[in-house]
Amino acid sequence: MTTLKQIMDEISKEADNTVAVAAAADSEVLESVSMALERNLASFRLYDDEAKVKEMINRDFPHLAGHPKIQIHHVSGNAQAAKEAVKSVYMNDSNVLMKGHIPTAVLLKAVLNPDYGLRTGNVLSHVAAFEIAGFDRLIFITDAGMNIEPDLQQKAQLIENAVAIARSVGVELPIVAPLAAVEVINPTMQATLDAAALTAMNKRGQIKNCIIDGPLALDNAVSVSAAHHKGITGETAGKADILLVPTIESGNILYKSLVYFAKSKVGGVIAGAKAPIVLTSRADSAETKLYSLALAIRSSSSQQTY
Repeated sequence: MTTLKQIMDEISKEADNTVAVAAAADSEVLESVSMALERNLASFRLYDDEAKVKEMINRDFPHLAGHPKIQIHHVSGNAQAAKEAVKSVYMNDSNVLMKGHIPTAVLLKAVLNPDYGLRTGNVLSHVAAFEIAGFDRLIFITDAGMNIEPDLQQKAQLIENAVAIARSVGVELPIVAPLAAVEVINPTMQATLDAAALTAMNKRGQIKNCIIDGPLALDNAVSVSAAHHKGITGETAGKADILLVPTIESGNILYKSLVYFAKSKVGGVIAGAKAPIVLTSRADSAETKLYSLALAIRSSSSQQTY
């Protein structure tokens, strides 16, 4: 799949999916639910004050009133909304978790609960799929939202999470570029040391289902001509599918540069848990929320395959 729309188109052909929304009484959240229902992407379990949700639906989204693919579950407060939505996924009543109008910390506290949470032992990480003008493929970026300064082992798990997401949308053997400022190993630059180690780990079979080539600067990771100009040759030069950033700052800047300067389309999920988590920001557009939902639903379906 080379576009985010293709992901949505494929989902409509698959089996039914259910999304649990924590704190759903929010107009932007309900708008994304409405858009998803229009495209027959999933059913929804909405956790919040029932009267408040129904009031908002009747006022702003009357076409959703009594919708057969919506269940409203009454809870009191954000903490209970998070708990019940997470438990819905834990009990396999839902296969995707979505953040509503609730602080991220409250939702993640429930996700990490030892009794009913969604931890698998893996690092949780943010994976974003970008549709960028001029590129013939989706570009995945990790991690722009969860891990502040991952060490080598954490970076290996970030790659594994991103590879699983990329494979879920048809990239069978994604090319991974651990990014740095230069293409050579510099002992004073930790990003280059980690990139070299990750490349070696991949060649020895410690990180599977992908090809890792690094360290690489951004231009040489995504541009064949830039790579050849610098004398970087080989089948993977300039053809990266996944960009592994060294820190959350660099990832956040790259992410927002693509959104605000390049006007790219994007969908993002939290990977590494029992089920994908849609953790969008209130600043994200309704389109981004929809693409994020589609990516999460698609990856959830593939989780059961891989």
